[in-house]
Amino acid sequence: MSKNDSLCINTIRALAADITREANAGHPGAPMGCAPIAHVLWRDFIRCNPKSSHYPNRDRFVLSNGHACALQYIVLHLLGYDLSMEDLKQFRRLKSKTPGHPERGHTDGIEVTTGPLGQGITNAVGLAIAEANLAATFNKPGYDIFDNYTYVLMGDGCMQEGVASEACSLAGHLQLGKLIVLYDDNKITIDGDTAFSFTEDVIKRFEAYGWHTQTVGDGDKDLDSIKTAIEKAQKVTDKPSLIKVRTTIGFGSKNQGKESVHGSPLDAEDIANVKKKFGLDPEKKFQVADEVYDAYHKFGERGAKLEKDWNELFAKYQKEFKAEGAELKRRLDGKLPKDWAKDLPKYTPKDKAVATRKCSEATLTKLVEALPELIGGSADLTPSNNTRWKGAVDFQPNSTGIGEYQGRYIRYGVREHAMFGIMNGIAAYQGLIPYGGTFLNFLTYGWGSARLSALSHLRTLFIMTHDSIGLGEDGPTHQPIETLALTRATPNMLTFRPADGNETTGSYIMAIENNDRPSVMAFSRQNLPQLEGSSIEKVAKGGYVLECPGKPDVIIVSTGSEVCIAVDAAKKLKEDGVNARIVSMPCTELFDDQPLSYKTEVFPTGIPIVSLEALTTFGWQRYSHAQVGMTTFGASAMYTDAYEAFNITADHTAKVSKDIIAKYKKIGHVPELSFCQI
Repeated sequence: MSKNDSLCINTIRALAADITREANAGHPGAPMGCAPIAHVLWRDFIRCNPKSSHYPNRDRFVLSNGHACALQYIVLHLLGYDLSMEDLKQFRRLKSKTPGHPERGHTDGIEVTTGPLGQGITNAVGLAIAEANLAATFNKPGYDIFDNYTYVLMGDGCMQEGVASEACSLAGHLQLGKLIVLYDDNKITIDGDTAFSFTEDVIKRFEAYGWHTQTVGDGDKDLDSIKTAIEKAQKVTDKPSLIKVRTTIGFGSKNQGKESVHGSPLDAEDIANVKKKFGLDPEKKFQVADEVYDAYHKFGERGAKLEKDWNELFAKYQKEFKAEGAELKRRLDGKLPKDWAKDLPKYTPKDKAVATRKCSEATLTKLVEALPELIGGSADLTPSNNTRWKGAVDFQPNSTGIGEYQGRYIRYGVREHAMFGIMNGIAAYQGLIPYGGTFLNFLTYGWGSARLSALSHLRTLFIMTHDSIGLGEDGPTHQPIETLALTRATPNMLTFRPADGNETTGSYIMAIENNDRPSVMAFSRQNLPQLEGSSIEKVAKGGYVLECPGKPDVIIVSTGSEVCIAVDAAKKLKEDGVNARIVSMPCTELFDDQPLSYKTEVFPTGIPIVSLEALTTFGWQRYSHAQVGMTTFGASAMYTDAYEAFNITADHTAKVSKDIIAKYKKIGHVPELSFCQI
């Protein structure tokens, strides 16, 4: 190890100790132990431009063990990203650029949001899929527009999370040779030595997944071995690579190698001794020698030159391959094609009744023609989710003979959680819009990833079928009850539950146009009629008046497969001289975004409101005075029998409507609901 390398590495270690001590919070151990890995990565491999942090062909770095974020923040600062020394001093403070875990869009140079362990490596599989697909789609001889690597640093915690196992299994199958993972094998978790709970042979596991594997025995000092291992990994083009690097957590501390340096700052005396050991001034905090800045700025200058070369290459590409160049530029600019939605399906009440999952299939079939950036699949439920269009080519290694990397249909296997996390990586890459399908009830199987879609402001499409007790015989294990209450309560997430074909088309349009929000799209298994008054355009309002015969005595607001039941309830009420306005509410979040004037136009004050949905009634109290819905789990039965058993019927809805009218007549007024308040 050269003197300059030693100075750079020890500076990173000392800064990690200072940063966490200043915050009185954080994880100094992993940054101190992983400093040599990080130094070699940026010294010799990672192509990035700190002054242009989003240039398309940059290498992606993912810190999967996100609690070690002090390491990444330090390196970004040294390289010259928009992250000052003052930002490092504000680690974990309110509104700082250096929060407690990496957040995409919050800190310059952070590719994906990693907090829950296992998410980063899963996102990285998505990043590698995106690179492989875009390279296969756009590269030409002599024009490697996309050829970046995705580098990951992960620890024992990530190794133990199930989502990581799902993702790494799929990565091996897909032969993602541009994915290189460095495993920080420090043998410590919060509970202590991994001997307590984690003694499997990780190398053998990853070999079984189809990965190329190597081991570096001394990650504390042997920089040459780390470099050589990465070079070997780059030469293996048909397998992702795992490099297990044995490190010492908290290297240099009096407690190095112990769990006490994992999640607690070092004390002042220990930090002073660490600095003495490393040849730094024990009296100085946040010290960085000019030689360290000079070295890292040179790494950044190298990246700037690589971007300049790439820009020149892309300019030539655009001249020689005009159609492909224009298409790629459009995608990288984040623009949608002109009139992309004009050929999407439209329906009339004369059209036959059909499940909205089939309407979704029809819409997807048109969308993949209009939006070549749309890529997705299903977690082993392709025939049930209807997520594959006729003529689709599977995303598979060319060598398998069952697809190609240019393919846009991804077979995720029975891996819901990994699918959602991989979608986040695909969306974060640039130039692709990912979707993934499973049953709505299994959204919560992968909720950790879905929640991060919203937190990360990613446009991911969750195509969820079998959306209620209407799925029938599979019973309560598969029937979602509480799921949409969760999605509707999640900030920055859109929830669509369309009532028919037109609303399905409208839901897709809004999901695509909202480029910084994920969308959960809940589709029915059972056939539904095409409704009089349904509208593609009005989905943009979130809720709208579907039916209004004269001045209403009561309003019935409903979603999805229950809107037609609400229509039937209105007919029954009409027979008794009661006028019922029907409001379809395909997306409560978009309705909440509307001005008060529109909300009170749809729901005039002084009129009782009844909600109707074959899911939990929880949350509908915001929009209604009485609720028809589920307060228990479902049951195994034909869906018609299930609806009858739980009183999700036109007769019961009509009765509840008349009861609420009578109640408020007796009281003398109708209470105002919270959604109508400013």
